[in-house]
Amino acid sequence: MSVRHALPAPLDHRQAMALQQHELERAVEVLGSLTPHDWSAPTECPAWDVRRMYLHVLGACEAGASTTESVRQMVSAFRRRRREGGPLEAALSATQVAAREHLTPTELVDRLRDVAPRCVAGRQRMPGFLRAHVSMKVDGPVVERWRLGYLVDTIYLRDLWLHRVDLCRAVGRPFECTADHDGVIVADVVQEWAARHGQPFRLVLTGPAGGEFAVGADGDRIASDALELDAVEFCRVVGGRARGDGLLATIVPFSAAVPPTVGGSPQKVTNSPSKARSVSKWAGWPVHFLSFVPYGPRPCGRES
Repeated sequence: MSVRHALPAPLDHRQAMALQQHELERAVEVLGSLTPHDWSAPTECPAWDVRRMYLHVLGACEAGASTTESVRQMVSAFRRRRREGGPLEAALSATQVAAREHLTPTELVDRLRDVAPRCVAGRQRMPGFLRAHVSMKVDGPVVERWRLGYLVDTIYLRDLWLHRVDLCRAVGRPFECTADHDGVIVADVVQEWAARHGQPFRLVLTGPAGGEFAVGADGDRIASDALELDAVEFCRVVGGRARGDGLLATIVPFSAAVPPTVGGSPQKVTNSPSKARSVSKWAGWPVHFLSFVPYGPRPCGRES
């Protein structure tokens, strides 16, 4: 197990896209092995069984692969939010699920397998200028402003990954976990968690995706008492799927929604890599649309 006194830099755009592609391939592999009974297993996402959780994932991917579908989803979500209230993200997820309720599990898997590479290709071609300079406000699970690149690269990847964790827990399957894929995602969560709480720490994460991370304060000695837990469980805790105390109560966003299990009030963050600020309501729907639009045939702008 390695000790990392220097935390990794945030994922760059190209790296995030490669991880998203591999994550979707892993999800399709697990979904293709499910029994009919598995699809109705409840998950840690309220009101979603396994099938509905992946109807949402499919909807997000199909929006990323098609401008027409992206526009249709955003218009429907905006109308739903106007009728029912609540965050736009919740309205969008409900729209994605409702429009695909007719799909059988086999059809769902086939469509996800087909659209996954086209979705990632569309996100890959997003211009660097937009990723760096367009921003959106969020009010859950943290209250702050996100750059479009953070949403597309980091949040969409974490959302896919944590849903695969949800899937495996729901159906009792082993979670495939490797250092070169899951370990990279976990290390990225650790670096953001450290930036958000800003305190010295020693963190020991066990399992294939784990490692030892240690940060002192301005060259002072590193905290001698280590926080030790499984790497995937660490992400479940800081992502809001389970409760944490002390530094582990620091929320790291895995989606633009209030944590589904723990609940409570969103955290207002002042030491965030995403430039936190207080907002009165979720007002990022134009940026969400931009995040879904598949871009032209060649990369534009600089890689972040």
